[in-house]
Amino acid sequence: ESLHEIQKQVNDLWQNLLYPVTGGNATDGTIYTTCEMKPSSKIDADKPQVTGQVLFRQSYSYGRLEAIFYLDGFPLDNNQSCRAIHIHELGDLSNGCDSTGGHYNPFRVNHPRHPGDFGNFLPKEGKIRKYKTNLFATVFGPYSIMGRSVVIHEQEDDMGKGNNKASLENGNAGKRLACCVIGISNKNLWEEKLPEVMDKKKR
Repeated sequence: ESLHEIQKQVNDLWQNLLYPVTGGNATDGTIYTTCEMKPSSKIDADKPQVTGQVLFRQSYSYGRLEAIFYLDGFPLDNNQSCRAIHIHELGDLSNGCDSTGGHYNPFRVNHPRHPGDFGNFLPKEGKIRKYKTNLFATVFGPYSIMGRSVVIHEQEDDMGKGNNKASLENGNAGKRLACCVIGISNKNLWEEKLPEVMDKKKR
């Protein structure tokens, strides 16, 4: 009987470590999150005012993270450069996007090998509509990105090839245009946005 009790405690421990509190929103062991993007209060008024969502979906416990990047507010000029998007350490927007800390880097490795180094995104007609799969970040376990932030940068990520210290920390991606905090959601937003993003991909 005591062995049975130990087994139950071990199971409970694993559940708490691996499986975030879902508030009844889990569907077949799948977690959905949303991140409501807002322009940083610290950027100049003439910079792009980026809004929209970054959505994540992951199945418990070994599914790979998927993401939808659904963003508006970039210049309509199609000759602009790509924009870097990363997960930052803190979900603290008290000082605009400047208070989100550095890149989330739990394994103490160089950029671009942080879990939330999502790379570069090229806006088209002022928008980013992108679906990505098989991402390295996770919403489960001790390295969960839940409660952390997603930051959109002004410039392109040099992917660690800039031959300087900043390149290995943040890809020289420049100022922080917009950010948001990752929180648990229901599946409705994901199901609403995915068809449009997939449709854009086909075109």
